[in-house]
Amino acid sequence: MDFGLTGKRAVVVGASKGLGGASAVALAMEGAEVIALSRSGTLPDGLAPEVAARMSARALDLADEAAVAAFCDEIRADPVQILVNNCGGPPAGPARGQTREAWRKAFESMAMPMFALTDAALDGMVAAGWGRIVTIGSSGIEVPIPGLVLSNGVRGAIAGWSKTLAAEVAAHSVTVNMVLPGRIATDRLAQLDAIRARNSGQDMAAVEAEARATIPAGRYGRPEEFGAVVAFLCSQQASYVTGSMIRVDGGATRSH
Repeated sequence: MDFGLTGKRAVVVGASKGLGGASAVALAMEGAEVIALSRSGTLPDGLAPEVAARMSARALDLADEAAVAAFCDEIRADPVQILVNNCGGPPAGPARGQTREAWRKAFESMAMPMFALTDAALDGMVAAGWGRIVTIGSSGIEVPIPGLVLSNGVRGAIAGWSKTLAAEVAAHSVTVNMVLPGRIATDRLAQLDAIRARNSGQDMAAVEAEARATIPAGRYGRPEEFGAVVAFLCSQQASYVTGSMIRVDGGATRSH
C-alpha cells in the first residue's frame, strides 16, 4: 500500500534512536523527506542507503528554549507537512514528595517544546489544507505506571492538549493523534527494567520474564512495529483518524 507520503516534509523529534528513530525510518521508507532532530544530531544506526538519503540529521536540545524558538521560525518560513512529537521521560519516582521544581522541569522539558513546535508547524499545514501531527505518549496515560508519576502526569496533560487541538484543526484536513507505546524494546525500557531489577533485588532476566507475562502477545514490541503505526497515521489513508490515542502494546492495556 502506498501511503502517499512521497515528497512530504516531516520533522521527527528525538529521532536518533528508540521510538523516534523508528518513526523517522518508517516515514523515510514511505518516501517522506525527514528532518531527524535529536540532541546528538545523528541518524539512527544501520540505515539502508536509500533510506538515509531521505533523512537529514539536526541537533536540537529541547531544553534550549532559544534553539527551539529558532527552529520554530525555520519551519514557519519553510513549512513541513508532518510533525512527530517525541520526548524523553523524566526521572522515575513516586507521587508523594515530588517538589514544585521537579514538576516544573518535567513540564517544561516534555510539554512546552511540543506545544511550540506544533504551533509553528500548524501555520503551514492550515494554510495548505493538509497536515499530520502525531505525538508519542505512553500507556501510562490510560493506566498509570507505578513509580513514574512525573511521566504519567505530564503525558496526561499532553493528551488533553492533543485531543483539544484535534477538534480545532480538523476542518483544515490536519489530523492530530497520539500513539501510546507499551513495552517496546528500546534503551529507555532497558533503563526502567534495570531500575526495577535493582529495587527488587531480581536479575534482569527475571524482571523481563515477569513483564512479558503481563502482555497477551507474550513479548516486548519491536521499534519497527511502533514506527509502522506512526507512518500509517501520517498517511493519506488515515485522513479520517483524528483525536485518537492508538495503543501499540501487545494488548497489555486492559481498560477502555
